[in-house]
Amino acid sequence: MKNERSESIHQSTSSLSRFFKLQQHNTCVRTEAIAGLTTFLTMVYIVFVNPQILAAAHMDAKVVFVTTCLIAGIGSIAMGLIANLPVALAPAMGLNAFFAFVVVGAMGMSWQTAMGAIFWGAVGLFLLTLFRIRYWMIANIPISLRIGITSGIGLFIAMMGLKNSGVIVANKDTLVAIGDLSSHSVLLGIVGFFIIAVLSSRNFHAAVLVSIVVTSCCGLFFGDVHFNGVYSTPSGISGVIGEVDIRGALSLDLAGIIFSFMLINLFDSSGTLIGVTDKAGLIGKEGKFPNMHKALYVDSLSSVAGAFIGTSSVTAYIESTAGVSVGGRTGLTAVVVGVLFLLVMFFSPLAEIVPGYATAGALIFVGVLMTSSLARIDWDDFTESVPAFITAVMMPFTFSITEGIALGFLAYCIMKIFCGRWRELNLCVIAVAMLFALKIILVD
Repeated sequence: MKNERSESIHQSTSSLSRFFKLQQHNTCVRTEAIAGLTTFLTMVYIVFVNPQILAAAHMDAKVVFVTTCLIAGIGSIAMGLIANLPVALAPAMGLNAFFAFVVVGAMGMSWQTAMGAIFWGAVGLFLLTLFRIRYWMIANIPISLRIGITSGIGLFIAMMGLKNSGVIVANKDTLVAIGDLSSHSVLLGIVGFFIIAVLSSRNFHAAVLVSIVVTSCCGLFFGDVHFNGVYSTPSGISGVIGEVDIRGALSLDLAGIIFSFMLINLFDSSGTLIGVTDKAGLIGKEGKFPNMHKALYVDSLSSVAGAFIGTSSVTAYIESTAGVSVGGRTGLTAVVVGVLFLLVMFFSPLAEIVPGYATAGALIFVGVLMTSSLARIDWDDFTESVPAFITAVMMPFTFSITEGIALGFLAYCIMKIFCGRWRELNLCVIAVAMLFALKIILVD
């Protein structure tokens, strides 16, 4: 009996090894499993943060918890099985805040229509992938604008984290002011941020998860939240699927929003895929990684599926590098991550005991990570630094990621033309700038 069990395990291991080509990548099942667990621990915070953010858009947090786990699980497993890459997928930080606080909150749009805009943005991304335009756009949009977009989203997310924690509050005279630092919720939000910062500086992979657990336990102590158990049957999502307003989102008024969702997801996911595979040593001499087009298809179709079942744009997660750092090299790592996300669906009561200030630290720290790329800008070249600066600062100051991108592209064209360097402009930049100019003239 024991020999039969050992033989069965050996056959299963051999099958996994052949399917994922473990020997060719100098790895094994055990290493891939550990890598998957490591990646999961670094990004599981999204199942707590995403429901809280989308709840601000009047969505059911319990349902969002399930859809977040579901799309992260299915997307990661698909990436592993189809593209054989150690890259996990989940709803994107930044785009979820843009959806909830700007499109629904500030613009007053229903979450159903806003989710429809995400759907069409994802369809657009898929079409760009299908017709091989996606890589052309990445290659032709200047690095300074890409950094400006990433950093601007980081500043926007950080502002949301500071607001949710109560560190900053609205003020009619100065626009914003410091909050009540004597409040335990504000202090716990600050403590949560520094827990993440300190642990991350010591290369502790689950820093965000530890911060959320510690501050949530403090929330239980202060009576801000209440413990309602651990296990629960996942909530149904049929109502959300039927509520997404796909037809209503096809409006000229939403063209800029749809384009912004598509453009941001294009940079975010493509850049992450390149970064993770490069760290794994999978990038070839031509700058491409194995199964590149398969990975791009999985990535874009995951966003389509995510919007259809009622969650914000899905992207490849840079946290996947944590798994790569401990030896993950194949899609088996992503499959392990996906399976763990699917299992988490049965523990939704844990998400209910996470107060808003417990996730605020994560939002602020994501802002730190995303703005770090500003160091790569050539600040002495004003034709590059001025557009990047405008892109980054106008996102939080106008409370709109779309306006920040639009003003950044227009500023880039203005600086290059009037500084006598118009030859440095390419068709992609000119086309995008013209589209945004038409939006401002005809729609705004």
